[in-house]
Amino acid sequence: MNHYFADLHIHIGRTISGKPVKITASKSLTLTAIIEFASKQKGLDIIGIIDCQSPEVLKEMEDLIHEGRMVEMSNGGMRMNDITILLGSELEIYDETCKGPIHVLCYMPTLEAMNHFSIWLSDFMKNITLSSQRIYVSGRELQEKVVELHGIFIPAHVFTPFKSLYGSGVRESLTEVFDYHKIDGIELGLSANTQMADQIKELHAFTFLTNSDAHSLEKIAREYQVMKLEEASFLEWKKALHQEEGRAIVANYGLDPKLGKYHETVCLACYAPHSTLLNNCVNCGSKKWVKGVAARILELKDNEDSPIRPPYIHQIPLEYIPGLGKKTLEKLLLYFSTEMQIIHEAPYSLLIDIVPKKVVEYIMAARTGEIVLQTGGGGKYGRVEGERKE
Repeated sequence: MNHYFADLHIHIGRTISGKPVKITASKSLTLTAIIEFASKQKGLDIIGIIDCQSPEVLKEMEDLIHEGRMVEMSNGGMRMNDITILLGSELEIYDETCKGPIHVLCYMPTLEAMNHFSIWLSDFMKNITLSSQRIYVSGRELQEKVVELHGIFIPAHVFTPFKSLYGSGVRESLTEVFDYHKIDGIELGLSANTQMADQIKELHAFTFLTNSDAHSLEKIAREYQVMKLEEASFLEWKKALHQEEGRAIVANYGLDPKLGKYHETVCLACYAPHSTLLNNCVNCGSKKWVKGVAARILELKDNEDSPIRPPYIHQIPLEYIPGLGKKTLEKLLLYFSTEMQIIHEAPYSLLIDIVPKKVVEYIMAARTGEIVLQTGGGGKYGRVEGERKE
């Protein structure tokens, strides 16, 4: 068995011809740029491209295969530049049952299966070329199709206030929307961690995923997982989700939830912390606020015990480190192989020879949790304020 680093929720911003896929994503987020950046700078072994239902994305993959630059693996997934690409699609469901929009992730084992899925989706969507579009079928109907194609079905960022399973405040259980037995895993999202999510008993049976939901190259691998597999393939990942034959996720790496942009309940006008018991913000008087993930989980809490889980390791991405700009990062990458190595492994004695002492102290403090964070909320990310002093 080997250990593989995987980020399974990465968006495409533009196709090879320049057409938009994820409208809110960076134009530089193309298929080939993602593969290059994820493997060489971020140090990932497996990535999930989550907009593969788009016909032009599928065509680009077919062309790469024809050119001999990409190959399809026998156990599912594609291979290019020493990295495995899993074919996914983020979709939005909305019907009378689910009482609001919910994003889900559907992964297919082969290019043929994703082509079939894309054709099927086009009968229930207004624009198959764009990411995260609404599909006019129920959650259970979508699950049935994914099972038929031997795919993987995962509710996405399940606690975020908008477009998620639990976030709207009207759903108390995933069984209101989905077939419990046709869910392969749960994606937590940036504002929650394992300890928070395990306060909800119905989630105990599922493997938790920590993915970046990257809308730019720099955001890739801000969250990821380490998986124990025989090889980096779709079939092996599916076994890991169900903890079969010794395959498993052995560690989740994610932002400290305080850095997530929906962790705390805040006033939408001034971003001051807001109590849901009050009508008006005590800071500015506004009546508009967004309930945070932490508060929503406490509403849903029905459990004190937790199952045995892999460790959840908080990390501070390098872009959050004060004083660590593009040029400083370039210096570090000339010496260390990937950003992951810089964040988690590079020793103080080597870092101090390359970048200013203050930057090194931030990196080291981030590793040990000895860092002060300003909590995010209302769509605004948290940030690093300084080191924790004794």
